[in-house]
Amino acid sequence: MRVRLEVPATSANLGPGYDSYGLALDIVDTLTLTVHDAAVDPDRCVEVTGESADVLPRDRSHLIMRIIGEVLESEFPDVAADLSPRLSLECVNRIPHSRGMGSSAAAVVAGIGLAAELGAWSTGAELSRDRILEIATAVEGHPDNAAPAIFGGLTVSLSAPVKSWQVPVRTLETVTVLVPSFRLDTEVARGLIPAGIDHAIAADNSARAGLLVHGLSNDAQVLFEATRDQLHQEFRRSAYPDSMALVDSLRGEGLPAVISGAGPTVLVLAEDVPETLVPAGFAAQRTAIDLGGYRVSREN
Repeated sequence: MRVRLEVPATSANLGPGYDSYGLALDIVDTLTLTVHDAAVDPDRCVEVTGESADVLPRDRSHLIMRIIGEVLESEFPDVAADLSPRLSLECVNRIPHSRGMGSSAAAVVAGIGLAAELGAWSTGAELSRDRILEIATAVEGHPDNAAPAIFGGLTVSLSAPVKSWQVPVRTLETVTVLVPSFRLDTEVARGLIPAGIDHAIAADNSARAGLLVHGLSNDAQVLFEATRDQLHQEFRRSAYPDSMALVDSLRGEGLPAVISGAGPTVLVLAEDVPETLVPAGFAAQRTAIDLGGYRVSREN
């Protein structure tokens, strides 16, 4: 039996929606999981092509394989011992790693989704996408990337309790990501945000987060004002000065540009960015908004 799963990249925060807003992008990783008749070599059970293929593990320590095993143990314990040794995984990676485009959340969601499909095939019991979000949030620590990877489109999520809502996106069909050649560890970026925030900053960001929903649902004219952030981007400037300089430059031209997630990719909520505004070291990619979240199919 083979299971094929496609999972989209995501962009979190979108400016003012820190740790709660996320947008799914039509840049997808493709995973194919095979259930063999007998146990496979645990040290050579993963094949990887594409992004980071030269550094990712090929054994069961690979993040997706590890998540599959953990979810089988916790959610489908009666079949975990039989299935886990017989699994192999093929990964075609297209989502840039350590660039603020949700590659970690995509891997976590993919692992849970594949385990859920195995469980349904073996036992008939299914995991709802809400349950998959709960598990992914427990792994990731917050749902902002996991939610759009699961449900698609624009999502607004709570961490406690873990819940997410899809917001209709009517004013944009495509956006632009400016992906740098350099990387940034998410934990480094998160460590730069102070523990306390001035109430005036919090109030301003709250207003703009609400305006952002209106902008993406009803009126694209307000997206520039809606994407102004004071809560996290400026505090992280030292971690990605070139990205913040690009955000400043694009916003100086009236474009609704933000840091994507923890960075250093820059997201522009516009279909086109003039080539003259894209500096060396950044690659511009126009991408559709993914509206369906991860997709899975099974071959018996």
